[in-house]
Amino acid sequence: MNELNYIEQKKNTHLYFILGNNKYAVNTANVLEIMKLPELDYPQKLPNNIVGLLKYNNFVINVIDIRFYLNINVDKYSANNELLIVKTDETILGIITEKIIGIMPFESSNIDTIPFVDNKTIIDSIYKHKQDTIFIINIYSLENLLKSNIQTAETDITSLFPKDANSVSIMKKRMQEMAEKSSLSLVKEELHAKRKLISFNLNNDFYCIPLDSVKEVLKDTSITYVPGTPNFIEGIMNLRGDYITVLNLKKFLNLNNDASVKTDSGKTPVIIVNHNDMDLAFLIDRINELFDVSEDKIKESPNESYYTAEFINHETLYTIINVEKIFTDKKIIVADM
Repeated sequence: MNELNYIEQKKNTHLYFILGNNKYAVNTANVLEIMKLPELDYPQKLPNNIVGLLKYNNFVINVIDIRFYLNINVDKYSANNELLIVKTDETILGIITEKIIGIMPFESSNIDTIPFVDNKTIIDSIYKHKQDTIFIINIYSLENLLKSNIQTAETDITSLFPKDANSVSIMKKRMQEMAEKSSLSLVKEELHAKRKLISFNLNNDFYCIPLDSVKEVLKDTSITYVPGTPNFIEGIMNLRGDYITVLNLKKFLNLNNDASVKTDSGKTPVIIVNHNDMDLAFLIDRINELFDVSEDKIKESPNESYYTAEFINHETLYTIINVEKIFTDKKIIVADM
């Protein structure tokens, strides 16, 4: 992959998710964070296409369900719904999803523009992936619709949210954790450059990889064992016709296996990482979230280490993986297959 193709790939990298019977996507350049659905405020005077308000980094942002704009039936939410925080040049807003599927580059040849759309149409193109059709959301059209306060069919928004005690308690706790985060000075945060990171678990510990090094994130994939390889090589995987070596990151880093780790049964999540035109799949325990962290929070580690830095976010210690060190390690050979 030459530099021009790599730049084009990063430009077309999208995060995609399930909502109702369809799959949708937004460009990762517009994504700030992914989180489980917290408790929202929903004052009586909100337009009925806004499902609630959320205090996010000292801003109060609108939370929407795109199905209201698409005249699609809106199902009731649960505490398992995920919230996607996105931004334009002027606006930050939340989009409710059922489940984030992953992150991957969209090949330009498979993107079809929808004809006869205007600035009130939030879906302006579609992406064909295997047997799936993924609808690409135009965040800027969505922003314009929010500004216009357009009304949709009358809906009792509060009836869509769970009312059982357990769900209410879980969502309230998430909201309280966000409030504690928002108590930090936003001005101080904005004085420093930020890194966008993908976080994940190895055992019960939290790690990150810079988004710039991530080619794709898959929550489940098929891996073929290859005899005669080191124990930290899990096998190979077929990614749209390309065979990629799968490295068991926990074994490679000599981390003890923790049987208490709770993972999705039968799932094999991987992060496809690119370095110097080469790909390697990191097998991990659990994909967590995508978020920004300011540079002043990061404590750099020696370059010869498998870890480049550590930082604390939401009272949790994160370790940033040294991608270059792993790719250049003499224990492994990464080559195109």
